[in-house]
Amino acid sequence: MSRMKTMLFQICVKDLQTPYGVNLTVLLSNSVPPSPFSVSAVKFEDCQRSREVGFFSSDPNFGVRPDGTVYAEQEVANLSEPVQFMVTARGLHDPHIWETTVKLALAGHPHPLPLTKIGIEEMLSRVWESQPRIIKFPRKHQRGSSSNGLRRQKRDWVIPPINVPENSRGPFPHMLVRIRSDQDKDVGIRYSITGAGADQPPSGIYNIDPISGNMFVTQPLDREERASFHLRAHAVDMNGNQVENPIDLYIYVIDMNDNRPEFQNQVYNGSVAEGSKPGSSVMQVTATDSDDSTTANGMVRYRILSQTPHSPIPNMFTINSETGDIVTVAAGLDREKVSQYTIIVQATDMEGNLNFGLSNTATALISITDINDNPPELTVRTFSGEVPENKVNVVVTNLTVVDRDQPHSPNWNAVYRIVSGDPSGHFTIRTNPITNEGMLTVVKPVDFEMNRAFMLTVVVSNQAHLASGIQSSLQSTAGVTISVQDVNEPPVFPVNPKMIRFEEGVPAGTTLTVFAAQDPDHFVHQSVRYSKLSDPANWLKINRTNGQITTMALLDRESMYVKNNVYEATFLAFDSGSPQASGTGTLQIYLIDVNDNAPVLIPREAQVCERARPNSKVNITASDADADPNVGPFVFELPSFPASVRRNWTISRLSGDYAQLRLRIPYLEAGVYEIPIIVSDSGNPPLTNRSVIRVKVCPCDDNGDCSATGAVAAAGLGTGAIIAILICIIILLSMVLLFVVWMKRREKERQAKPLLIDPEDDVRDNILKYDEEGGGEEDQDYDLSQLQQPESLEHIINKPSGVRRVDERPVIAESQYPVRPSLPHPGDIGDFINDGLRAADNDPTAPPYDSLLVFDYEGSGSTAGSVSSLNSTSSGDQDYDYLNDWGPRFKKLADLYGGGDDD
Repeated sequence: MSRMKTMLFQICVKDLQTPYGVNLTVLLSNSVPPSPFSVSAVKFEDCQRSREVGFFSSDPNFGVRPDGTVYAEQEVANLSEPVQFMVTARGLHDPHIWETTVKLALAGHPHPLPLTKIGIEEMLSRVWESQPRIIKFPRKHQRGSSSNGLRRQKRDWVIPPINVPENSRGPFPHMLVRIRSDQDKDVGIRYSITGAGADQPPSGIYNIDPISGNMFVTQPLDREERASFHLRAHAVDMNGNQVENPIDLYIYVIDMNDNRPEFQNQVYNGSVAEGSKPGSSVMQVTATDSDDSTTANGMVRYRILSQTPHSPIPNMFTINSETGDIVTVAAGLDREKVSQYTIIVQATDMEGNLNFGLSNTATALISITDINDNPPELTVRTFSGEVPENKVNVVVTNLTVVDRDQPHSPNWNAVYRIVSGDPSGHFTIRTNPITNEGMLTVVKPVDFEMNRAFMLTVVVSNQAHLASGIQSSLQSTAGVTISVQDVNEPPVFPVNPKMIRFEEGVPAGTTLTVFAAQDPDHFVHQSVRYSKLSDPANWLKINRTNGQITTMALLDRESMYVKNNVYEATFLAFDSGSPQASGTGTLQIYLIDVNDNAPVLIPREAQVCERARPNSKVNITASDADADPNVGPFVFELPSFPASVRRNWTISRLSGDYAQLRLRIPYLEAGVYEIPIIVSDSGNPPLTNRSVIRVKVCPCDDNGDCSATGAVAAAGLGTGAIIAILICIIILLSMVLLFVVWMKRREKERQAKPLLIDPEDDVRDNILKYDEEGGGEEDQDYDLSQLQQPESLEHIINKPSGVRRVDERPVIAESQYPVRPSLPHPGDIGDFINDGLRAADNDPTAPPYDSLLVFDYEGSGSTAGSVSSLNSTSSGDQDYDYLNDWGPRFKKLADLYGGGDDD
């Protein structure tokens, strides 16, 4: 540029009216002007020229003329680096103040004025170095009287707001304004400020010199935390008296671009249908900026940085720079080629200015949703298969298809239809949900003798309709050839079940019908044979070759095997094929009833009073196993023999099935009477039965009921019979009582006598004879064989081996007791006795009390002490009364030695 003062641009007050100031950015041409005064000027139209405003620049290199023209105060060699400075406008006749930031940069400069934190702070430091303004308290006007009347009061000043940039690096404290009063020349004034930021939280941000009135900010400010402050300035004298009215101070924090845009999500998911037209909405991304949204610092703009993949073109999408809406730009979206796009979106503040704005990025994933733009196509034009006849639910063949749409979606799911070749509906096609194949299945049996082959035409389509403009493919139609396999079919009874009617009682050997079956295999000659499968009563037989049914017994309608007059039998027909096939037929014989069952009287027993009364009667009927018309009405009559029946009784008809039996005479002796009655049914010819009814005649009370004694008498028992019965009962009770007494006495004898025989009669309890007792205790060489059972007693010699009582033989098998060894051992006597004791305790044939036990062998040694010191002839008295305490088994011994009396 020229060294002379050159006009750069012009500023109008209209552009400075916002309380936050206006940021003006001017791009200057980097070409050298042809003359010092030919530099182009930037002018602002619609400026109010009538307003008197003074302009001040914070940069000494630039000045502003009263008309708003900005010029260079001194030589500026170049503008390789961006320049920023503050311009302040003050009204000459009002208190308004306006501020703005001016940014100068060369057009096309490689580094277009980055608004970094350092650059902002340098700009702020330059702005703050300018002369701070002075704020005066408005002058007080008092009302007074004069010749001219009341004096007009002057309007108070409106204090303009104080603008403080955020994020300043100082130095702090930094002076903002000076507060002064017009009376500071007359009296000593003390200044103070109050409000949030001064003496209220957040306190300490602003303070004031009480003497000079200089107001300072003490620390950097953050507009995102607090955008404005409202303080009040006070002026008092040395005594604390208010000198001026408080004035309001409004401090606004000027926003700086110190926050990047932030996306709400780092990854956005959107979708658009394939084949969408250009301009179709896809999704929206949103970023927010904490800076002031009314200024460029918080105005975010969007743009797409990249798209992956680039198919079919690199720029398939565009984004609305202000709203963040992503839309399609071109046609050609095909899910089968590209199913998802990845878009990198950038958000930049400063209205998207890449030179000054701060940026951030996010990822947008765009899924291409499927439409049915690909019809299914059968893999071949002709399919084939085979199926055996008479089979159902058999898969004949699988129809394979390809579809490029989204798998397992309605656009991919195949639907098969048979359009021709199956008029009877033998086949259907089910879709395999996993493979999408069509399973051609037999649902109705096919007959080889009627159709040996089928030619079907099938068509496949999707579950969803094809998209608009998509034509169906010719490959969606195919033919299917099905061959039917012949199998050996079982013989079939033409009528199954077959019903015939016959009267019951036909004799054995009667031919009922011919129950023949047919072989459906017409192309192969085979013979059919028959057999009986089920014949519950074994009444029928079938001819093996021709199926003729003949009776083997009498047919009885009243048989338990006949249900609802129908007898049912099943027969088997089998052919001579390989493998052999068989069929089942059911023959139902409806048996027509004949009158072959005589009626039976009901009831068989009754009871009447011995004296004729109105209610002394018996209602009788009959049952007949036959069916109508061979049953009622029945005819009841009394026989003529014996004559007493008709003399004492009479029968009257009540209805077709009921009659009434009652006494003919006024009184009949109590007892049981058997009255024969002749019953006839209504068959043709009728059948008659002579039945007997037992009638108990008894004395009755006033109500016509038999009394207790009368019931006994009616049973046919006289007084003598009743007495005989009572005597028998008494005799029986006496016998029971005697038996009980005898059992108790027997129990007492068992407790008193330990042996089965009387001790007085059994000398074995008193005298035991041995052939030899040995040589005494001193003689150790005695013959142990002398302790054996006596050889002279035949009943002892011949007794079975083992230990038992010799006077009683068991009635059941005896237990096996230990047998004496052939060669006695001197030391086994203890074991031998213990074994014998255990055998006796476990012997079920042993008596329930101790008795004499004889052992074959007692052993050769003795561990007992000597008893030679006992003197049976001793005259000394000894008390044997303790033997009485040993129980009844020692009673005899206690009597002998204790002096007791003998029984």
